[in-house]
Amino acid sequence: MAQWTSAMGAAQLARLLNSQQERPTGPGTRRPAAYRALADGVRLLVLEGRVPVAARLPAERELALALSVSRTTVAAAYEALRAEGFLESRRGAGSWTAVPAGNPLPARGLEPLPPEALGSVIDLGCAALPAPEPWLTRAVQGALEELPPYAHTHGDYPAGLPALRATLADRYTARGIPTMPEQIMVTTGAMGAIDAICHLFAPRGERIAVESPSYANILQLMREAGARLVPVAMSEGLGGWDLDRWRQVLREAAPRLAYVVADFHNPTGALADENQRRRLVEAARSAGTVLVVDETMSELHLEDGLEMPRPVCAFDPAGSAVITVGSASKAFWAGMRIGWVRAAPDVIRSLVAARAYADLGTPVVEQLAVNWLLSAGGWEQAVELRREQARENRDALVAAVRRELPSWEFTVPRGGLTLWVRSGGLSGSRLAEAGERVGVRVPSGPRFGVDGAFEGYVRLPFTVGGAVADEAAVRLAAAARLVETGASGSGEAPRTFVA
Repeated sequence: MAQWTSAMGAAQLARLLNSQQERPTGPGTRRPAAYRALADGVRLLVLEGRVPVAARLPAERELALALSVSRTTVAAAYEALRAEGFLESRRGAGSWTAVPAGNPLPARGLEPLPPEALGSVIDLGCAALPAPEPWLTRAVQGALEELPPYAHTHGDYPAGLPALRATLADRYTARGIPTMPEQIMVTTGAMGAIDAICHLFAPRGERIAVESPSYANILQLMREAGARLVPVAMSEGLGGWDLDRWRQVLREAAPRLAYVVADFHNPTGALADENQRRRLVEAARSAGTVLVVDETMSELHLEDGLEMPRPVCAFDPAGSAVITVGSASKAFWAGMRIGWVRAAPDVIRSLVAARAYADLGTPVVEQLAVNWLLSAGGWEQAVELRREQARENRDALVAAVRRELPSWEFTVPRGGLTLWVRSGGLSGSRLAEAGERVGVRVPSGPRFGVDGAFEGYVRLPFTVGGAVADEAAVRLAAAARLVETGASGSGEAPRTFVA
């Protein structure tokens, strides 16, 4: 029986390999043999999780044609991968990816490091801060005081606790968006909300337009749900959306859904202005596309006096084109897995009905804790503490990276939790691999794109400050030197294949 569980087409693998930037070489530096470069490229894709473990690779002849190399080159690369433990083969079943014994399986998302690894590795993979105390403790204590009446019920509230739904509706109304509790569904984090929306609106095979780059974990969620992702390039720097491109994609591809982050975009930090929001809603309505707007970063504005634009749903008064997703995880604490959806009542009813076959509901105690924060006044104080932490970390990280890596380019965002960095012509994937060796974990740019885009970028979150930010930059500089000298991983860095 074959050991592979998925298949990687020759054209798709060629695109991923072609996206790997060629390492700059100095005078007298020898290029690696073509087979070695190909083997290293495939190995790196496996280590990054962009080619899954147990994925069947294309036949040698197919991949040779896609890469415009000889079949002998592909055969030698496959043999090298087998010798290193990254490929297994069986006559009649083909060849599939593997990892050598003792190696951890690569993560396909941006999962945080386990606590036992935090003493030796600086984690720049997960954009999340520690809990803002004493507000977490006070919220849990407040929840426990409110718990007894709920303990006498079955505890299943598929739409969310009525009290929390009413509180969230009131907050939208206070922002100038009249909202009823019937327009709110409480979910298990923003990921749970978007997963439910995708299953309802975009079953397997449907197109979903996404910003390019976009949030890695959401992209992976959509891929695994069987969506066909249609990337729409962002403007340079913090320019936000390119509305001409959006109109073209929505008109020509007619995606069922579009996922956007208007407030301090993850990963770029861009903030869409009101004109961009209005025009995108108009384009989506005209194309019959439903906009899923992620507001999880909306309260993390880090500049004094910054006037925030109105929410995207303010430009959709009929509620037919915009579904809004919010969460306590970024603004308060990632361990507080409470998210919500704001949409038209009929959409909420459909989401709630579909939930009976998923998770039934969201934990009651956590909902009570968030409701306590929002209604008792602790939310604003906790979020302000979070802003102070993020602002200090941002400024420390920016200064450290500019000092240690002056060739790296970025624009400092006015909010959010992430810095999108052009890595001085170096491969982001190779930097991520080398970073693991020197004790800093950083996600590479291709995790935030489709089909290998953004190889020349890394994302740095505002999760460390002070001396730790300084040390993180020192380790990133060490990783960069490893990549520049070709010392990251086994063998030389791969060249770019031109198909």
